[in-house]
Amino acid sequence: MSAERLSTGRALARLLPFVRPALPRLIGGIVAGLLAGLVALAIPQVLQVLVDSALQEGDSSAVLPAVLVIVGLGVFEAVAILVRRWLVLTPNTRVEASMRNALYAKLQALPVAFHDRWPSGQLLSRAVSDLNLIRRWLAFGVVLLVVNGVTVIVGAVLLFGINPLLGAVFLASALPIWIVAMRFEKRYSRAARRSQDQAGDLATAVEESVHGIRVLKAFGRGPHALRKFERQAEELYGTEMEKARAIAFIWRWLTLIPDGTLAVCLVVGAVLAAQGALTPGELVAFFATATVLRFPIESIGFLLAFTLDARNATDRYFEVLSEPVTISDPEDPENIADPRGRLEFRGTRFRYPDAAAGTPDLLDGVDLVLEPGETVALVGLTGSGKSTLTALPSRLYEVTGGAVVLDGVDVRRLRLAELRRHIAMAFEDATLFSDTVRENVLLGSEDRSEETLAEALEVAQAHFAYELPDGVETVIGEEGLSLSGGQRQRLALARAVAAKPSVLILDDPLSALDVETEELVEAALRRVLASTTALVVAHRPSTVMLADRVAVLEDGRITAVGRHSELLATNEHYRFVISSLEDDDELDDEDARDAESGERDGDRDETSRRAEVSA
Repeated sequence: MSAERLSTGRALARLLPFVRPALPRLIGGIVAGLLAGLVALAIPQVLQVLVDSALQEGDSSAVLPAVLVIVGLGVFEAVAILVRRWLVLTPNTRVEASMRNALYAKLQALPVAFHDRWPSGQLLSRAVSDLNLIRRWLAFGVVLLVVNGVTVIVGAVLLFGINPLLGAVFLASALPIWIVAMRFEKRYSRAARRSQDQAGDLATAVEESVHGIRVLKAFGRGPHALRKFERQAEELYGTEMEKARAIAFIWRWLTLIPDGTLAVCLVVGAVLAAQGALTPGELVAFFATATVLRFPIESIGFLLAFTLDARNATDRYFEVLSEPVTISDPEDPENIADPRGRLEFRGTRFRYPDAAAGTPDLLDGVDLVLEPGETVALVGLTGSGKSTLTALPSRLYEVTGGAVVLDGVDVRRLRLAELRRHIAMAFEDATLFSDTVRENVLLGSEDRSEETLAEALEVAQAHFAYELPDGVETVIGEEGLSLSGGQRQRLALARAVAAKPSVLILDDPLSALDVETEELVEAALRRVLASTTALVVAHRPSTVMLADRVAVLEDGRITAVGRHSELLATNEHYRFVISSLEDDDELDDEDARDAESGERDGDRDETSRRAEVSA
């Protein structure tokens, strides 16, 4: 059953597996809260005895003991409240941490297709604000809900016991309060869910603007982005005001109804006291008890809103947690005893999950074999599916037909950890983490020695790493944006090389390099690729020269495979693709000439700048 169809109670009950370790202390906190509430209700009963006996009879000697009893009860109530808070705060922080860890683990397990369609801001708001709200509800909301509910019930029984007529008048106010609460729940729940989703959209907008700040500034689109952000913020503001009006609605009635009820009770009580049907002590005890019940009754609005917010946060959390993990380890995995790096595409088909019905598969039966130690360049027009094909061997996406086979084993029959130990990738869009150069380069390497690090940096011509203020221990900025594009690509390439895989997949990882650096990297790659199977997506004619063979991807299929010279002589489509790549290179010639010296100057300038900042 979907989260939308669950009742609030059943929706929140899904938190039980996470809350179970904290249940003993949570129950202890509820018990402590109940003791505090019951003690508060006991004080009016002491007042009744004091008024009807000592004060009415003029016995002043009984006043001091009664006062001491009341003071003792007050101290006990304060201690019970302190114990309640102590019991519930720490364990619920651990609950929040375990839920956040479970969410992060789920995000790591979910396929790339999930992350393609989910905005990062929505995921971030679920991992931070929603879980923070759930923690606060578990620590205070659910405790006060139980404590105040029981306090109201016990208090109502005491009021009825003091005088059945007054008790009945007081309890009569429960019906309109219940009606108001039902209307409030329907009205507030929709607005609360919409508000949380809009907050996630707003977080996405902030994240995109921060990551794209260079583009916004370069094109002077900061004011445009601000106007778009303001529109989203106004929508959230409107929803928050809708929530505020709903809360004001219930608070109005939760104030008027109890106050009106007390006014009626005061008139009835005065008449009963005048008739002798009610003693002064009973009248004092009744209104003192009603005063104690005032906060529990008024808190209904706050607790209802809090509970509905927690329910929506829980729904949003489990929306992610209930997403199916479509790419996982097989139940009965196979192993590759002797990894050689033979990679084979057998009638491989693929279409994206959100592709429109009736559209052809992006990959429509790809057949290609890469022999151990062979380098194959993959060429094709933009949008032909080259990058998608390179994502299938490591199961970043799952094939929708056919198979990808590594050393005779279908990659779906291998554990993901083993598969990704044999296959490493370097992407055109180099992604780095806010960590040291060392950790970024050795991210996928089991051998974390200095020799492995030095060799990987040497192959990628990333010598600039040693010239940073702290050398390879320098912490680079978020996503490596403090480095140049060429520097980021070289570190990403070094990361793939350091993994020492059987199969190396390179999705145009040299596009941001200047001509001279590219030549040095290609020369070093030839040494590495001599013993490693490689599939290289080529966007430059120079990249094709790295390959032993070239495969042409056209209309979702491999239409030709051969040496560069052979294909130039025999394949018209290949000539067209290569001429397109050469045209692109010619357009970039001027940039390449500048980059030939500029990239190195940039490295030196960057190193100098970092040294100055460090100093």
